[in-house]
Amino acid sequence: MITETGKVVGLKDGNAWVQTIRVSACESCSARSGCGQRALAKVSGGRANQVLVANTAGAKVGDEVVIGIDEQSLLRASLAVYGAPLLLMLLASIAGHRWFGGSDAAAISGALIGLGSGFWWVRHWQSRRGERYQPRMLRVNSIQSVACL
Repeated sequence: MITETGKVVGLKDGNAWVQTIRVSACESCSARSGCGQRALAKVSGGRANQVLVANTAGAKVGDEVVIGIDEQSLLRASLAVYGAPLLLMLLASIAGHRWFGGSDAAAISGALIGLGSGFWWVRHWQSRRGERYQPRMLRVNSIQSVACL
């Protein structure tokens, strides 16, 4: 399970908007080489990210929560999102080129149609299996106060 710590910034219909940690926190962390947050921060350019998750832990606005997603689900979703459109683009480009006598315009048109079809398929596929590939709220981090003696 890939986990991420974030802060609840809003509640809506049994769901919570969770804002994840900024990249500056990664610079001082000793586990930054194996952390999923660092990879997400690189992709997002260090901006704050907000994720809508089911509020299964009963979090309130301001609570620090841990959200997570299964590694296999993330891998499958990444393969579908990136692989399917590219594969369909390649196959449709080859088909267009062969069926229309080696025309470059047909190959380009086929590539665009294949890419669009791939994106459509991924959107349709995701709408049927969306719950499985969404992050889940795992727990609310409890803040324990230490009494000064």
